[in-house]
Amino acid sequence: MMDFIGWPCWVAFGWLFFHCASHISSLLVPVSARKSQIQAWKWKNVSVSFLHSCITGVGSCVEFYFCPELAADVINAYSRSAHVLVSFSIGYFIHDALDMAVNNMKKSTYELLVHHFFVILCFGLAVVTRLYLGYAVVALVVEVNSVLLHVRQMLIVQGVAKHNKWYRLNSLINVATFLVFRITTLGWMTRWLVVNRDSVPLPAYTLGSVALATLVAMNIVLFFRVLYADFRKVKREGAAKPPPAASRPDKIDSAFRRLVRGTEEEEVFSDKRE
Repeated sequence: MMDFIGWPCWVAFGWLFFHCASHISSLLVPVSARKSQIQAWKWKNVSVSFLHSCITGVGSCVEFYFCPELAADVINAYSRSAHVLVSFSIGYFIHDALDMAVNNMKKSTYELLVHHFFVILCFGLAVVTRLYLGYAVVALVVEVNSVLLHVRQMLIVQGVAKHNKWYRLNSLINVATFLVFRITTLGWMTRWLVVNRDSVPLPAYTLGSVALATLVAMNIVLFFRVLYADFRKVKREGAAKPPPAASRPDKIDSAFRRLVRGTEEEEVFSDKRE
């Protein structure tokens, strides 16, 4: 009973922890990221997200190592530490959603708020019912890749050139971990939900299906945006101008290209998705 009563306290502690981390981070913004108020906020926000990814990414892997029954039964297996970890993570997503809504309410922010909304709902179901905790911890494994994504964001905000050796190294590791820890994990979660649909009540199955479909779509777009931004060939000076409108790709192809390319603002913020 105490475990159940304790989860609101851990959610509140998570929010307070990252709220304090945000204030501390604002004092540590490097000079290269202080050219404008929004740039300084971006660095502060991403650094807090980086801290969350380090804690939950490592925490999820440690949890499966010391409590393998969570992987064996992702519905009913219970671990106090897993309960705390997921509750703590909810506190972060609440903090981050409020931070973005107050300080950066732009078009690209709505995508992240949708992401956070579904994560909070799904994690909330797990901590309130004490079911699906194993499934929630699997979702946190994605944060291993988020560590690299947030490093990438901080480098971009600080104006580090994309041909810089450290940026290139991070880009390569980022793509590798994206495939292993993000795409593979989301694929496994989708397969598990489909195979075990008879074991999951309809409300939980509906929530999980809608949330996964949304997050998978977001992550596919994110993957191509990262590839486009980090690995496309830089146009040389004097390159031929683009063809006239009549010979350009049709509207559907152009729309797809814009979706993958995104905007400079989206390139910085879209990497935060899980």
